Amino acid sequence: MPTAVGRRADRLAPIQRVSRGIDRVTRGIDRRNVVRGAIVAAVAYAAWLAIGTFGRPYNFFDMKIYHGAVVWWASGHELYEFIAPETTLGFTYPPFAGLVMLPMAQLPIGVAGLVNAAASIAALALVLAGLLRPIVDRLGWPLWFTVALAVPLAVAIEPGRETLGYGQVNILLFALIMADLIGLRWRSRRGTHYAATDGPLLRFLYGGAWAGAGIGLATAVKLTPALFIAYLLITRQWRVAATAIGTTIGVTVGTFAIVGDESRTYFGSVLWQTERVGAADMTPNQSLAGLLARLYDSIETPGLLWLAFSVLVLALGLSRAASSRADGDELTAFTLVGLTANVISPISWTHHLVWVIPAIIVLADAAVRRREASRGMPQRTGSGPAFGGLPGVNGLRPPIWYPTLTGLRHGVAAIGLYLLFLISPIWPYEHQLPEMSHYQDGLFGALMENSLALALILLVAALPWRPGAEPAFYGDRLARAVVVNGHR
Repeated sequence: MPTAVGRRADRLAPIQRVSRGIDRVTRGIDRRNVVRGAIVAAVAYAAWLAIGTFGRPYNFFDMKIYHGAVVWWASGHELYEFIAPETTLGFTYPPFAGLVMLPMAQLPIGVAGLVNAAASIAALALVLAGLLRPIVDRLGWPLWFTVALAVPLAVAIEPGRETLGYGQVNILLFALIMADLIGLRWRSRRGTHYAATDGPLLRFLYGGAWAGAGIGLATAVKLTPALFIAYLLITRQWRVAATAIGTTIGVTVGTFAIVGDESRTYFGSVLWQTERVGAADMTPNQSLAGLLARLYDSIETPGLLWLAFSVLVLALGLSRAASSRADGDELTAFTLVGLTANVISPISWTHHLVWVIPAIIVLADAAVRRREASRGMPQRTGSGPAFGGLPGVNGLRPPIWYPTLTGLRHGVAAIGLYLLFLISPIWPYEHQLPEMSHYQDGLFGALMENSLALALILLVAALPWRPGAEPAFYGDRLARAVVVNGHR
């Protein structure tokens, strides 16, 4: 007759067999990665819910225009004569962009939109991996986990979801420009990414000699990235600037040779027809021009005022970018140039504002760096090296709350900027003249309708850079000196 212990063992036997089976399946798998995978899935689901909550209905609206235009062109018509049905909108990009998009004329519109979305997300993941790699290496975080979290978070905010939902190309252009940043990084550290036995192709790739080609291609597709060429010239990065200019001119001249009629039409007339893309005061236009038009409650931007402020913002943005590079932070320099281009462009739709993504990264990393630095500060009284190297300080010590609050303002700014572009409070207060005044909802409504534009201007004026974040950008001569002195 079985005992109570025997009966209990019989009941537990199936559970133990299942447990042993699970152990065999999961043997060799880091359980921390299982937890990380669950966190990534939760964040991705939360991002999906946020898009549904704060986003707008998306149906590849802009992709339908591009697709219709290239189908029209492929059938023998003039590219810039196309007008999308039930709209007044046509193709507004340079003819080189039309050539790049021409193959999608063979795809259904839905498939073309999904291909663009998949390519954009893949490009965003690669860019984030490149931007976050130095940070996660310093902090000891897994790169795959950090990028897997960052991608859905970036897609959920206004520029990401609008770009994918409307079938826009902004993330792809962003990736081209950021590729040049990575190229500059590799070029400044050439010799560390390849062995002497590697072939010329790998030497060319990892040597970063191609840096500038991405900016050149982006400029040939859309003219606003030309501001990065001006930045390269100001900072005397002559070789990279020459590569960017040469790529832009070569691609444009090559396009003239292939589709001369369309090129003459675009540069002769279409380029100057700003009304083709919409009125300046439209709510999604979050540039300085749109801000001024709405503040003046006018369909058109006050020209002289816009010009004066644009010159001021341009000088401020480029000078701060140059200072950022001089202090060893090329990522912030590129970010400032991109933000400046968003501000001074006559039209900057919300899906153009992808430069807030690296701005959030910079703010978050600045908070972490300051926090790390505060933990290493001496807490003793005194002066000189014993007191953090501060001369002339006697009998004092840092307040006990100082390390706790160090970096707080940068962390709060990063979170606030992310939440602003996640919620995107412009849409509940969207107004359009002459049907409705932009002051219909009072001062608060006007502030919300212009909130993204105001944030961009504030970032151009106040985005901090991180001295020494990319010390290789000080140049080869200084890098060699650092190695010789044993400080690297």
